[in-house]
Amino acid sequence: MATTDSARPTIQLPAQPVEAGNSRPQERFRPSAGGWAARYAVAIGVVTFIFVLPIIVPDESAANLVISAAIFACVALSMNMLTGYLGQLSLGHQAFFGIGAFVAATIVTSNGLPFVAGLAVGGLSGAFAAIILGGVALRIRGLYLAIVTLAYGLLAENSLFLIRGLTGGGAGLPADRPAGFATNRAYAYICLGMLALLFAFDWRLMKSKAGRAILAIRDDEKVAATFGINITGYKLLAFVLSGIYAGLAGSLYAFQIGNVVAAPFNLALALTFVLMAVVGGLGNRVGVVIGGAFFATIDTILELVHSFFIWLGGLVGIHWGHGLDPTLAPVIGAALLVLTLIGHPGGIGQQIAPLQNWVRGGKFTLHGGDKPAVVSGGGSVGRP
Repeated sequence: MATTDSARPTIQLPAQPVEAGNSRPQERFRPSAGGWAARYAVAIGVVTFIFVLPIIVPDESAANLVISAAIFACVALSMNMLTGYLGQLSLGHQAFFGIGAFVAATIVTSNGLPFVAGLAVGGLSGAFAAIILGGVALRIRGLYLAIVTLAYGLLAENSLFLIRGLTGGGAGLPADRPAGFATNRAYAYICLGMLALLFAFDWRLMKSKAGRAILAIRDDEKVAATFGINITGYKLLAFVLSGIYAGLAGSLYAFQIGNVVAAPFNLALALTFVLMAVVGGLGNRVGVVIGGAFFATIDTILELVHSFFIWLGGLVGIHWGHGLDPTLAPVIGAALLVLTLIGHPGGIGQQIAPLQNWVRGGKFTLHGGDKPAVVSGGGSVGRP
């Protein structure tokens, strides 16, 4: 018996999404040629401004601020690897940073090896320190991990960094810059180049299988394990990469200050690293870089603001007395942390998300700005 057309089974395809009040299917937004040109112009303009900054700043002191901003931005990427991508809080990051600084100074000044060798060994020393911490902390997380990292940092601060044979004691270790980069303007380009290298590597990593695995572990370890992800291996990888970033930043810091002593590598520095990552926006690569640069220069910013108010008060005949000064930096940092956690959990990254989305080819819209943006593939991400 022949089957009629009406009796044949039919397959209904899902309808395309339709905007409310619009009968036509919703089409994906695609910028015009002019729109892409504007986006490329903005991106190129920002990159160009950053790399001409050492030239256009007024003096060597200002160029030193560029160096500090680049170094702290590298540390912010290191913090973001552990806390933003892996979801593990570190309160002992000054240990990685300090070990990289002391090792680099020893390699270059004491052993006479090239500057590049000092950077490389400084980064590897940070990785080694991270392996030690990671091996202890692989099976714990949350508050317990924070306590372990805190103890690790305090151990380095109060024991390792006080060994005279390793750190030079109170006299410290001299760290001479390479020939041709003695000025702050010239050395700033080494620091900015390292920041660009780490930024590009971090961007590429988080689009790879390893990056996606690290993000999956952050979201849910048990679910990640059911998909065959090596939890221990990828956790250790994140610790090692974070240590390399911090070790390289510490190496750059050693040659910035010229003489490495133990005093700066304390708990206050570790807390500053946490602040700049949280305020920058955990998981958002661009946001944490901006946060790192901000906290590196906050003392100078407060000095400038304080000077401005004194000048303005002189014009109108008002004596401000005690106003903004660098001693308020910890208070400002704590206030920014509270405001970030309450009002904008995504930090600076959440605030610049509309601009980032526009540069990547989307529409510039403030919709969704009240919560962190999440971008697939591990690009600029904000933890949901």
